[in-house]
Amino acid sequence: MIRRRVLALLLATMASGGPVYAGSPAVNAHHGLAIDGFDPVAYFTRGKATRGSNAHSVMWRGAVWYFVSAENRELFESNPHVYAPKYGGYCAYSVALGGTSVADPTAWEIYGGRLYLVRDTEIRTIWKQDIAGNIDRADANWPAVLSR
Repeated sequence: MIRRRVLALLLATMASGGPVYAGSPAVNAHHGLAIDGFDPVAYFTRGKATRGSNAHSVMWRGAVWYFVSAENRELFESNPHVYAPKYGGYCAYSVALGGTSVADPTAWEIYGGRLYLVRDTEIRTIWKQDIAGNIDRADANWPAVLSR
């Protein structure tokens, strides 16, 4: 019952023009800041969502990325595609459904060595029921969803 309600809410949000972005940039960056200032490397090194600092930042793909340390910034700069969240930090489940919506940086999963963010913890529960299938659908939709 909760799954249907959450899915209906997400689909309604996408259909209503709520936080779904037609012609969205390739990186979801609220006020120019990627993933709300969370350090993308820390998901891998610390195993948790960790806010970064503007003292350790870098511009990549039109957004500013924050890191907890110069070391994390350097790791990112050496290979940003390894650490940046898939689908530009948009909700991976929304991309699998054919749209885009904001993601909560604290609702995340590393799967197959890649970082995925989703809208919230309820959506993460749904996402995790078929991660591989959701990734296949999202990969098929990305990046075309940015222009819808």
